[in-house]
Amino acid sequence: MTHSSNSEHVAVFGLGYVGCVTAACLAHLGHRVTGIDRDELKVRNVENGRAPFYEPGLEELVRDSVAGGRLTATMSHEDGLRDADIALLCVGTPSERNGNLGLGQLRHVISEIAGQLPGRTKPLIVAVRSTVFPGTCEEVVEPALRGHAGVTLVSNPEFLREGCAVRDFMEPSLVVAGGASRPSVERVAALYDALDVQPCLVSLRTAEMIKYACNAFHAVKVSFANEIGALCGQLEIDAGEVMNTLCQDVRLNISRAYLKPGFAFGGSCLPKDLRALNYRAGRMDLHLPMLSSVLRSNTEHLNRAIQAVLDIPASRIGVVGLAFKENTDDLRESPVVTLLEHLIGKGRDVRVYDPHIRLDSIYGSNRNFILAAIPHIGRLLDGSLEALLAWAGHLVVTQRLSAEMNAQVNASGIPVLDLAGSGAPAPTVSASSHG
Repeated sequence: MTHSSNSEHVAVFGLGYVGCVTAACLAHLGHRVTGIDRDELKVRNVENGRAPFYEPGLEELVRDSVAGGRLTATMSHEDGLRDADIALLCVGTPSERNGNLGLGQLRHVISEIAGQLPGRTKPLIVAVRSTVFPGTCEEVVEPALRGHAGVTLVSNPEFLREGCAVRDFMEPSLVVAGGASRPSVERVAALYDALDVQPCLVSLRTAEMIKYACNAFHAVKVSFANEIGALCGQLEIDAGEVMNTLCQDVRLNISRAYLKPGFAFGGSCLPKDLRALNYRAGRMDLHLPMLSSVLRSNTEHLNRAIQAVLDIPASRIGVVGLAFKENTDDLRESPVVTLLEHLIGKGRDVRVYDPHIRLDSIYGSNRNFILAAIPHIGRLLDGSLEALLAWAGHLVVTQRLSAEMNAQVNASGIPVLDLAGSGAPAPTVSASSHG
């Protein structure tokens, strides 16, 4: 057993895969844990030192923790909650027919907890470990707990995979706790102090969203690998060799690169290569839904950005950045060019500054592209950021700015719509500039 430095009394609501693994592992870490479930068979199994289902390593943890007096189980919400410091909600949230989450079990447990709160003097942290859509804690859980002093709400999503859940708990790659009460968030995160992980302390909705972002990313990775594999199969290429080699690049491929929300992608590589890949797959009667949707997704994101700029009330809009990303003068398929075309078409007064764009120094396909799209681009270009700041009533930033440019923009006091994810708020826009 690994002892936690700050032992807590934890009530775990739900003894399914997530709840039972959580209860047994927390008890193994030295916390005093009571598992609560309406299923008599599950409760009786735990009381007798047995796991209610098969999960590698779980039976031993349950047996040892029950024998050591650190883990008990009950069907009584009142008994389970009476001395608890933290209530972890691990009930199921199954899909309804329309795809929405079924919150029946969560509502029931919250109602039961709320019924035990009148007259309670001991503080209680209610931590939602179940997977719930962002806003559920605020809209469903919090109203039931409102008015009870000493009760705080935290989101503590689980990242456990059936078949290796005990190992995922004991060797976590991610621990997340979020909420409005920092002391409560820290206290929930401290449940995992004995583990080799640095908890991520975030806001309530961020914690809820992280679980969905992780699972969506995992699904995208599986689908991407399968579609590349299908294409390789048609081309008689070793898909394993392709993907194993792809994974050797830990700077761009298996990394944080490109995973920062910002502007749409463009340039001479990504759009062209995606079109070619999908065209050739189509010629082989091979439908790759995920890869074929990437350009459509990028276009939708660009459309959201265009609408956000059109919603700006200022009459003079200054755009910082013209190339498809910072530190280049490549204008080919730059989403900024499309943005400018829409603004000009809507009669907006626009001027642009890009530190690397001088119309008299670009040539070839680069020059042809911009002149074909915006023949009078020369009249819109400012020669310095100072000139743009002196003219504009509102700025639109489409590239990550240098420290010097960022300081100039901040000092100007001009309102900014940041499409590049540089730090300024861009409430309706989020994607990355890549290529």
